[in-house]
Amino acid sequence: MTRPWLRPPLISQEDIFGRPWFPGESEERREVTDFDSSAGPALSADMRLRGRRSECEVLSGLVEQARSGRSAVLVIRGEPGVGKTALLDHMVASASDLRLVRVVGVESEMELPFAALHQLCLPLFDGLGRIPAPQRSALEIAFGQRLGPVPDRFLIGLAVLSLLSETAGDRPLVCVVDDAQWLDQASAQALAFAARRLHAEPVLMVFAAREPGADFGGLPQLLLKGLQDADARLLLDSVIRWPLDEQVRQRIVAEARGNPLALVELPRGMRRIGSRGASDCRRYCRCQAGSRRASGSGSRNFPVRPGCCCSSWRLTRSVTRSCVWRAATQLGIPVQAAEPLTEAGLLVFGARVSFRHPLVRSAAYRSASPKVRRAVHGALAESTDADLDPDRRAWHRAQAAPGPDEDVADELERCSDRAQSRGGMAAAAAFLERSTALTPAPAQRAQRALAAAAAKVLAGEYDAAQQLLDLAQAGPLDEPRFAHADLLRAQLAYASNRGSDAPLLLLRAAGKLEGSDLGLARATYLHAVNAALFAGRLAVPGGGPLDVARAVRAAPPSYPPRAPDLLLDGLAVHYTEGYAAGVPILRRALAAFGRGLSEQQEPRLLMPAWNAALHLWDVDAWDKLSACHLSWARNAGALSELPLGLNSRAVLLLFSGELTTAAALVDEAQAATEVTGGSLTPYGALALVALRGREDEARALVDATREEVVRRGDGIGMTTADWADAVLYNGIGSYHKALAAAESGSGNQNDLGVAAWSTVELIEAAARSGSPTRATDALRRLSETTTAAGTAWALGLEARSRALLSRGQHAEHLYREAVDQLAATRMQLELARAHLLFGEWLRRENRRTDAREQLHRAYEMLSAMGAEGFAERARRELLATGATVRKRRADASNELTAQESQIARLAREGLTNPEISTQLFISARTVEWHLRKVFAKLGISSRKQLRTALGG
Repeated sequence: MTRPWLRPPLISQEDIFGRPWFPGESEERREVTDFDSSAGPALSADMRLRGRRSECEVLSGLVEQARSGRSAVLVIRGEPGVGKTALLDHMVASASDLRLVRVVGVESEMELPFAALHQLCLPLFDGLGRIPAPQRSALEIAFGQRLGPVPDRFLIGLAVLSLLSETAGDRPLVCVVDDAQWLDQASAQALAFAARRLHAEPVLMVFAAREPGADFGGLPQLLLKGLQDADARLLLDSVIRWPLDEQVRQRIVAEARGNPLALVELPRGMRRIGSRGASDCRRYCRCQAGSRRASGSGSRNFPVRPGCCCSSWRLTRSVTRSCVWRAATQLGIPVQAAEPLTEAGLLVFGARVSFRHPLVRSAAYRSASPKVRRAVHGALAESTDADLDPDRRAWHRAQAAPGPDEDVADELERCSDRAQSRGGMAAAAAFLERSTALTPAPAQRAQRALAAAAAKVLAGEYDAAQQLLDLAQAGPLDEPRFAHADLLRAQLAYASNRGSDAPLLLLRAAGKLEGSDLGLARATYLHAVNAALFAGRLAVPGGGPLDVARAVRAAPPSYPPRAPDLLLDGLAVHYTEGYAAGVPILRRALAAFGRGLSEQQEPRLLMPAWNAALHLWDVDAWDKLSACHLSWARNAGALSELPLGLNSRAVLLLFSGELTTAAALVDEAQAATEVTGGSLTPYGALALVALRGREDEARALVDATREEVVRRGDGIGMTTADWADAVLYNGIGSYHKALAAAESGSGNQNDLGVAAWSTVELIEAAARSGSPTRATDALRRLSETTTAAGTAWALGLEARSRALLSRGQHAEHLYREAVDQLAATRMQLELARAHLLFGEWLRRENRRTDAREQLHRAYEMLSAMGAEGFAERARRELLATGATVRKRRADASNELTAQESQIARLAREGLTNPEISTQLFISARTVEWHLRKVFAKLGISSRKQLRTALGG
């Protein structure tokens, strides 16, 4: 059956073949530019690489690097026709003994999720069974081979890395990606992720692009420029076999500007121009200026226009020869129409059809009129199997539609659902956006625009999301959908920069949702509370934690209350009635979270839950919930949640005195933040650098963080920077500087947890700098929370802080109480600092023997932890007692880098190399490489010896 959009009257033979390229062009001019296959012989490989010796040497070096078992990555950048493909061909020829996979980006397939990645990975599927099961599952879902939960895009990237690594274990692997600027976003993200994580694998990845997208930013690049005049003349001479006026030669070289493809294509059709002189050449070159125009000349100079036959291949990468002919038959194009294309060497017809150069493919498409393009898209849609490739068929139908078409729009919407289920969020957003444009009914168009905007937010395309939101809200939306639009606008503000205006927008959206969806309204209120906590002191008027809490108290309650409801109610009571009033409700919430998670959305709420736990000074709940959050983020591949989970665990480990392990998590968090493109405050890194006591390093990070968080409106980040400053200066004994930082950090008690930590630092700094009044006021604020919390951590810190302001036996009693309370917790750093303060007090009481005992203990603990600032402070105090401080014996494990240490500890815990690789976003081969170095440094030969070598 012929589809309505494929009726033959849409296109005539004249449209396809007979129309002159330039309207009104004279027959004389046309005779001059007719295609002439005798314009020159095919270029040899040497001639194609004229003037590219240094670039060839670079690529040859990378091939040798892969042969020797080392990874390499390169992005070749240059204008169209400058020789990127020729350079890739040369490299591939020089690597004939290596395994090769190659893919070319196609502009018309940019909206099909994982199209390019599937083409690249298909030859490697024999190794799919050797990668970790979660990664294998992610790839299979992404490629539509199985059903399952939507995989995180970064988990797919990790799966690609593992697949490349496993494949290269048999023979070094070369991955070549041409026209990378036309990769679909999902493929580009996965390939760039894998390229960044290559380390110890014999894999060479080379990308060629006109301008590489943001996904490839930071990768090594090679800029390919035009040829020098001398090389350009030699190349031109190699393709011209007739007398050529010198002025014409100079003009061609000047117009080509060193572009090799332009130098080859400009002379086509100019065989008789040489006898006519420079004026005709100028006339011709004006029409051909620019490399893309030059590449298009091949399609303009055929005896017949390539038309639909040529364009139909241009529209897709994976079309077969039979599909081309089915489409041609739909359009009434005879088989003989392909002969000029094959004779000219532009097309090769095998099992599949290919162009001799990507630019020729591009020119063939651009040379067609919109009318012709629509007809070709329609024919390809009719020729594509709706069961085997429904997305491609729908996309062709959409491009064939001359105007709104509800049938096509509905099909695109179904494609979006499939793309989302495979993790192709960018493609899902594109399908929905096109569906919106083709929807005739205003109300339905507004609803689809709203869905498209939501998909754009998840895909990180914030500008496009904003435009679609404007379109949706301009249409006829009912009240619930208007509320959803407001919610989406708030989520957009929060996702794009965690801005200080996000709480207010979320608050307004929650209020509008109360009447239509109470569950969603309360979830939105909780997100608003969370956003307000991040905004902190930088929140806009009306969007602070107290404003949100008041709105929550006025909202309808939920019965029966679930864990998130209890958490929301507890936080609201805390802000409106005070710390003590909120404690019982928050404890019920934490207990409910601890009993297990039953709903899909709740794992993401673990972050505000563990945040509440540290605010309650409940280290056990913080430990349990943060570990659960991190485990969920890793197992689910939710890398957007991973940086925050890693930072929370890192800070907990720092308080526990495990600085080496925490440092590895900090590095992992930084890597995760980089690959996700996030802008999270580096909480763990700030705490780590402060405890290490390296002032210059700490100052640089703290100052950079302050500048960034002010720009984003991240108040909790500002408070964390102040707290880190206070810890740094208390550690190195600069108490006046510590006091200033701690006062700034403790000024906003709405900053859960961190403000109270700053208050602890303030008391110590004020007591040591002779400001007892400021210390006393801070102690009063601290005791309001620690007494109500009643945990060993809270009571230990209160006792330690109170001892700083006490005298005689009462002070000694408080110090001993602090030591006893903190010894009952995992907070070994706080315990070591309690020993330090107790020893300092004893020395000032002239009890040197007792002081040495406490100070020795503090020094040993702090030195072993790596808390260099506080350890040096303890060493100075010990020397002041007259003690001899022996230098600690070097520990072999201290020679390990942060990543080596983390890998070694995970291996000690019994994790396999694939399990470690999944956790650290590296390949199993890289884990093996690091473990060999660990064994050498520790002087061991097996994993069984790690427990003894590392201790514990």
